[in-house]
Amino acid sequence: MLLSKPEITSMFRGVARLWCANKDRLSEIDSRFGDGDHGVTIGKIAGLITKNLDAWEDDDIEEFLQSLGDDTMEIGGGSAGPLYGTMIGGLSDPLSGSDAIDSEGLKAMLEGCLAAMEDITTARIGDKTMMDALIPAVLAARDVEGGIPDILKAAADAAEQGVKDSEQYVSKYGRARSYKEQTIGTPDAGAVSTSLFFRGLYDGLMEAGR
Repeated sequence: MLLSKPEITSMFRGVARLWCANKDRLSEIDSRFGDGDHGVTIGKIAGLITKNLDAWEDDDIEEFLQSLGDDTMEIGGGSAGPLYGTMIGGLSDPLSGSDAIDSEGLKAMLEGCLAAMEDITTARIGDKTMMDALIPAVLAARDVEGGIPDILKAAADAAEQGVKDSEQYVSKYGRARSYKEQTIGTPDAGAVSTSLFFRGLYDGLMEAGR
């Protein structure tokens, strides 16, 4: 199996759908120790994804992801826009005008995504941020010997476990860090939206294969 424009389109539509369906949940989680607007911003990014997909005319995946990342950076509403813009743009880093991606190419894309994030944040697993989902997802994908669906499923499953694990951490970033131990028991909203990103990619791929 290779990823080309139809698969990438379906994957990102899967992300947009899942993010839209969970907007209220994300804002509710964020409202406990943050600004309460994470779901609103994620909804804006979901809308942008749909808009960019509808306007995508050529087959250049690298250019599409770069453009989507740049546009996401401009989304207002806290740090989610710049963070997801970096993450999405990072997926394009290993590509070079690619119009089809194999399993090793997908792994390289995920590694590029993580590397881009590590360039802008010192947060790691245990700091109660989106990295609690992103890092396990990329590490799990790295070890998969199967095909593209196996890679994305492993990433999505690991990201969801990362969210569960984040409930036991003390927040060390953003407004939530002032609540210290009170944040134990609540997952990080960014980790949740990141896990939904990976689950959306997987669900979208499965939808494309039907």
